[in-house]
Amino acid sequence: MKNLPPGSSLKPLGARFAALALTAGVLAGCATTGNPDDPLEGYNRAMFAFNEQLDKAVVKPVAQAYEFVVPDPVRTGVGNVFGNLGDPWISINNLLQGKVADALSDFMRFAVNSTFGLLGALDVATEMGLAKHDEDLGQTLGRWGVGEGAYIVLPFFGSRTVRDTVALPADLAGQDPLQIDHVRTRNSVTALRITHARSTLLGAEKTLEEGTLDKYAYVRDFYLEQRRYKVFDGAPERVYEDFDEASAVPLGEAVDVAATAAVERLELLAIGSVALAGAGVPPDNPIKR
Repeated sequence: MKNLPPGSSLKPLGARFAALALTAGVLAGCATTGNPDDPLEGYNRAMFAFNEQLDKAVVKPVAQAYEFVVPDPVRTGVGNVFGNLGDPWISINNLLQGKVADALSDFMRFAVNSTFGLLGALDVATEMGLAKHDEDLGQTLGRWGVGEGAYIVLPFFGSRTVRDTVALPADLAGQDPLQIDHVRTRNSVTALRITHARSTLLGAEKTLEEGTLDKYAYVRDFYLEQRRYKVFDGAPERVYEDFDEASAVPLGEAVDVAATAAVERLELLAIGSVALAGAGVPPDNPIKR
């Protein structure tokens, strides 16, 4: 591994990764229920209820205030900036899945919006015909043959599968290429990201509650169907018919792949910070690319 800049550490991410992987492993060994997709239903329903209460008490009211106070054009710009920051990671995952044309398109989106789009505030790339894609490491692992594993509801993060849980730390690092050392600034950016994402879903819960008797089951089934659709680009049934469980990549190897991706991502960020330091960027700059 390349030397990291002074003061850098992989320990926080590594600790979170290990905790998530351990949690997934423990949960996967719990007693099963009658639903093969949801063997942890008792735990999942309890965690789903916890997340629902947290949302009602804190996240949703903040999102409503954000929508009321911040004008729509500004909210659109905020969403564009966060989306632009995630395009390089989407490009990498498209490349890992063998979709070279989409990977190049994603990279061009980032280049165009970061320059002509005022650091991503304006989505010029879409106007130029460069479509926005949605890829992550969980989808990449699925394309490589890693089984999705059990459905799990994580605290705060919500619906996941074992495969998506393993990939989560790398996805979080990849979707947010900014390294912010200043704690207050980092927390503010994270809070803004969460608040904006929740604001885009305002109103959806009313439709959900009115349209189903079992909100938990509806969310679970919708999530699993959407993930399979995304992993196989709209053809899950055909791929699952041909899928050979014996040839699937073991979960342990999937953990190694996700961990390697996360570490390599941090190495790239570390190299970039060293390059900026050599170019004369002050060392106390709170934001490092």
